[in-house]
Amino acid sequence: MESTAEAVKPETTEEKATLDRSSIKFPYLDQDDSVELAKKVFEIGGKSCDKVALAAGFNVSADGGAFSQRLATAKMYGFLFSEKKTVSLTELGQRVVDPAAEKPARAESFRGIPLYEKLYADFQGQLLPGNDGLEAHIVKLGVAPKQKDKARQVFQRSARQAGYFSNNRLVAPQFKQGSAETPPPANDKADAGNGGGGNGGNGGGGHHPLIDGLIRALPGAGTLWPLEARRKWLQAAAMNFDYAYNAETDDVRSIKVTIET
Repeated sequence: MESTAEAVKPETTEEKATLDRSSIKFPYLDQDDSVELAKKVFEIGGKSCDKVALAAGFNVSADGGAFSQRLATAKMYGFLFSEKKTVSLTELGQRVVDPAAEKPARAESFRGIPLYEKLYADFQGQLLPGNDGLEAHIVKLGVAPKQKDKARQVFQRSARQAGYFSNNRLVAPQFKQGSAETPPPANDKADAGNGGGGNGGNGGGGHHPLIDGLIRALPGAGTLWPLEARRKWLQAAAMNFDYAYNAETDDVRSIKVTIET
């Protein structure tokens, strides 16, 4: 008798790649690693330093994959941006290397990670589920199943490092008013109805923490602002837009800011 069961079509290479690809951004290294990188930049050159010199500070090659991943992760946390041979601190990076401003800078950086902002919007003040439940929720937010364990572990470490863990709950750290330790921008439950955070900037004026940092970095009207400094600000803005906003699917283009003579 001929079977009526239909054969299951094997997954194509493209389909497997889609299953392994996350649709939301998250780092593979924790926040402490990126803070260490930012502090090394400050130690070597102040606001910026040579990329080779920075790698040498960790006894690794500037062309190595591990160092490149550390740089990319520090960019995701909003602390650094790099151009060819130079690595520079962003406005947020300059604050995180300052002991008086490090804690609020860490808190702001944590919320700048798309996955972490979504998790904060979903679990703000609530008891977090166990590892299995947290991983299941992370997958719902767009992390590929094969990456859920790594994403969950790095999230948990970074949340502690940024001061967001309190009795296994996600709670925004509070800082003293009127000092360098001011609270991070509020993208809390009131904004959660618009996709889990103030990314839209419409109506209520809420912006992504990275965008707020860029705005605060602008010099006062009428003051001197050299073209090179403007270019660096605009380039940093272009990079932060990649994390604060969604572009067209599979668009791999990037924005480069140059000065024309």
